[in-house]
Amino acid sequence: MTKLTQRLGKTATALALCTGLVFSAQASADDIAAGKEIAFSRTKGNCLACHHIEGGKVAGTIAPPLVAMKARFPDKAKLRAQIWDSTVANPNSIMPPMGRHRILSEKEIDLVTDFIYSL
Repeated sequence: MTKLTQRLGKTATALALCTGLVFSAQASADDIAAGKEIAFSRTKGNCLACHHIEGGKVAGTIAPPLVAMKARFPDKAKLRAQIWDSTVANPNSIMPPMGRHRILSEKEIDLVTDFIYSL
């Protein structure tokens, strides 16, 4: 292969990866709705037990309200990590470690993250 061919191949690969990241970073409306269903479910996420979330019927008052989440967590991966195990950032957290204790599956955590990030 010539150097030009190699460079073109690398450039095309990098462009494809970047394009995929842009599109995969945006959650679909269906994913957000599925995440909301899990977050509001008393048998799954049960986020309303502690947090106030817009649209929730009976909101908790012992944890921060989930509003302006993109401002609070500009890096969506950090929000996901917080949901997966909040005791990493705060060892005294009373929030159940949803991932570490396998309360939610990895896919369910992704969906809840998409929903919470949309708030």
